[in-house]
Order: sequence, then C-alpha cells, then structure tokens
Amino acid sequence: MKRETLRLYAVTDQSWLGGNSLSWQVEQALRGGASFVQLREKNLDDESMLAEARELKTLCETWDVPFVINDRVHIALAVDADGVHVGQEDMAVREARQLLGPGKIVGATCKTVEQALQAQADGADYIGSGAMFPSIAKPDAADISRETLREICAAVEIPVVAIGGISEENLTSLAGTGIAGVAVVSALFAQRDIETAARRLRALTETL
Repeated sequence: MKRETLRLYAVTDQSWLGGNSLSWQVEQALRGGASFVQLREKNLDDESMLAEARELKTLCETWDVPFVINDRVHIALAVDADGVHVGQEDMAVREARQLLGPGKIVGATCKTVEQALQAQADGADYIGSGAMFPSIAKPDAADISRETLREICAAVEIPVVAIGGISEENLTSLAGTGIAGVAVVSALFAQRDIETAARRLRALTETL
C-alpha cells in the first residue's frame, strides 16, 4: 500500500465525544488532513459497532480515505470495510488475511523486529509499532524505544506507523526512524478543535 496514505492515521475513541457523534469527529479529522481511519471501540457491542462502522465507511469513501476496523473481522466483512488492524492478542494476521482475501488491508501491531517480520510474512500490509510514549488510550502498553522502531522500519519492506502517546509536542522526535506516518488518538479526538489539530499534526508529519 502507498506510504502516504498512512501519514496521519486517525484511531477513534468515544471517550471524548462531548455530545457529538463519532462520525462528526472523524469528519473534522478528515477535513484537517487525516489520511487513514481506524474504528477502534473496544467497549461497543457488535450491534453498536456495526452501526458506527457503516457510517464511517460511507464517510471515508466520500473522502477517499482507507477505513479499517480494529480486531473484529466479522464487522469488517459485514460492512465491506477496506480491512482490519489486529494486535498481538487478536486474530492472527494469517487468519485475518485468509478471511478477508488478497484485496483488503491487514495491519498488525508489532513491538519487535521478529513480530514485524512474521506479520509481513503472514500477509500484513503495514505495521503499527509502539507505544512510543505514555498513552491515555493504552496506559498499560509497554513502550518501545526509538532505536527499536528504527530497526523495525529497516527490517521490513511494508510501511510502519508509530503509535502510542504521539502528540504535537513529541511527533518530530520520530523523524529519521523510517516511519511512514503516525497513528494518533487523543492528539486528535481529545482536542477542542479537531480539524485544526489534524491540520497541525499533518503539517508536522512532513518532517518525518
């Protein structure tokens, strides 16, 4: 897949809706320059997740931006999403690829070079590596070093996205690691002006 589509990767979190809908929040992010969207709502039941997925798929199609579902492959299949993103504790990359077929996107979270190489061999299209910094979304996630991130980028041929606690303040410290972009949650959706936050983050990704 094209590296530039991963430049500013928006990961949803309903924690900061503040009376707005998830689709409204995502649209603000898209207006500001988000280039990829993942629906990640661990606490939603399947029915609610399916409803959100349908709305976001239509929205992302309008903006011509890839849309994937976190973990729940059956939801991705039900709404014909562009693909899925799986973690180390979720469905295996190989199984997700078999279920989705060759034309869909499969992303995988990897914290080591070995995990990244295995994900690539099993059919992943991109790697998400982190957490790079302390993260609100995943406070229990083990951090990886900048050097490990650089080693992962050098080891695989598929694009790598840095994840975990990335903000306007620390994004540029990842320059030179080889990443294609950054995945952000609170740096977008916890902000009062999501569109402006996205625009600023997108501009900062040009330094990577």
